[in-house]
Amino acid sequence: MVNIGQAIPEFSLDIFQNEQTKKVSLSDYKGKWLLLLFYPADFTFVCPTELGEAAQAYESFKELGAEIISVSTDTVYVHKAWHDVSPIIKTIEYPMAADPTGALCKAFGTYIEAEGLSLRASFLIDPEGILKAMELHDNSIGRNIQELLRKLQASQYVREHKGEACPASWKPGAKTLKPGLDLVGKI
Repeated sequence: MVNIGQAIPEFSLDIFQNEQTKKVSLSDYKGKWLLLLFYPADFTFVCPTELGEAAQAYESFKELGAEIISVSTDTVYVHKAWHDVSPIIKTIEYPMAADPTGALCKAFGTYIEAEGLSLRASFLIDPEGILKAMELHDNSIGRNIQELLRKLQASQYVREHKGEACPASWKPGAKTLKPGLDLVGKI
């Protein structure tokens, strides 16, 4: 499993995007921030709420130089079928990756062997392919896309401002910390 601070493995996957299918690889996203949104399966209940929220925030991610890719163990043909019948999924413009063998899910530690599905998980990767943030949780709990956007903003800030750190609930424009100079516990 990839850990924080490590380079993510090179991968190649089929995606469904803009009514087309094609093959992409990690190297296609070099120089951009990348948010991988792993989810259990198409045609489920919690997943469209998250993927729809990501679709609404997609422009905000792109403005920050980031790409979103959702990932499940479904095929691109199942992604297309879901896209064709679901009003929420129809709004998705970001790539929907197919991982039917679970290879990418296994590399990121999200694969549920007994079910052939992925855990709900998010991985934020910097432009050099280094994992900066991740979250994994039970499939019955939806994630907060706005919090992932905030994590992207914080990751970008500390990357551009070496020696600074973002405190809890930090948002752009808020005070940051300088480790070693700010007192622990001081708010």
